[in-house]
Amino acid sequence: MTIAPPELPTELREDLHELYRHLHGTPELSMQEHATAELIRQRMETLGCETFLCGGTGVVAVLRNGEGPVVGFRADTDGLPVAEATGLDYASTARGVMPDGAEVPVMHACGHDTHITCAIGAAAILAADRDTWAGTVVFLFQPGEETAEGALAMLRDGLWERTPRPEVVYGQHVWPGRAGQIEISTGPAMAMSDGWRVTVHGRGGHGSRPEDTIDPVVLAAHMVVRIQSIVSREVPAQQSAVVTIATFHAGLKENIIPATAEFTVNVRNLDVGVREKVLGGLRRVIRAEAEASGAPEPEIEEIYTFPLLVNHPAETAAITTVLKGVLGEENVLDRPAQMGSEDFGHLPDAIGVPGVYWFFGGTPAERVDSDEPVPTNHSPFFAPAMEPTLTTGTAAAVAAIMSRVGTHR
Repeated sequence: MTIAPPELPTELREDLHELYRHLHGTPELSMQEHATAELIRQRMETLGCETFLCGGTGVVAVLRNGEGPVVGFRADTDGLPVAEATGLDYASTARGVMPDGAEVPVMHACGHDTHITCAIGAAAILAADRDTWAGTVVFLFQPGEETAEGALAMLRDGLWERTPRPEVVYGQHVWPGRAGQIEISTGPAMAMSDGWRVTVHGRGGHGSRPEDTIDPVVLAAHMVVRIQSIVSREVPAQQSAVVTIATFHAGLKENIIPATAEFTVNVRNLDVGVREKVLGGLRRVIRAEAEASGAPEPEIEEIYTFPLLVNHPAETAAITTVLKGVLGEENVLDRPAQMGSEDFGHLPDAIGVPGVYWFFGGTPAERVDSDEPVPTNHSPFFAPAMEPTLTTGTAAAVAAIMSRVGTHR
């Protein structure tokens, strides 16, 4: 038997549902969240918050209520270049333009619309019930999480010089677990991640005369295959790493050997030493394969780096107790560290305060318990059920914040 999350006031619940539908249908790409930022500012100012833009399209909303602790709460705001296939009546048909100029469909395929809605819901509850708490809550609506740009952009824009510094920063993320439940990790929670773009140079020519060329397709293919042995043959079995090559582009016609080929690499791990070993192995293999083919040295462009997300052990234990009290012990589960990545950790790490980050489920219990596959984050079919997902996320946010600023804590 499970305990349902606390009921939201009917008017607030209906308002959050309408807000969520709107956000889901109007996603914007990373660092382009202009309309989203304006909507957030309007909503938060209506609740009595002081707001300002930070890091381009990020929004900081400060809710003050007298003397007391300062708490940070972060929600990310960007969508993904994914064509939605959920069939929802509020599905996204939005389009966006990538940095390379390509026009793409846009979808909230990672649930950031849910995060925005829950943060605004939490602010609404706090603003309406000021007699129960004292202090300051700094809501951080962060852009560009998907590209690892947003947190650093806000910090470079003077985030912690422009707003009260919190003593702790909280964050949360919807995922395809059971709706109504929370999962939380202690210590390392989400992996470091590095993205590279590799351009392999050869010598182009006619497909009938490969002897006059240096074929970059064959060369890059050898790199791709050899790279996969780095983890299996160089990383100890007791440790972990993931190497993924998800894009490979070369050539325009079947009888022309191109001059270049390009692929991207994604590396994830939970240990700095393993990261250095894998990245070093990547550079070695890429350069050695090019040399073996008599090709020029490839170009390696570092696209992004996500930090290791570490949940502060003592603060995590405290929040776990709080969430169990609100949602029921059976609905707050321990979660092992995972290979997904987040840039949330930059925000507390920049000022040396604890950070705690948890996941809340978005899949109805009957779907979880069935044999039917459950769409995951980044899937074109990912669509969290509005309830109890939004109520759970809002209740968790309020409970965490109130554990610091509540007058009866």
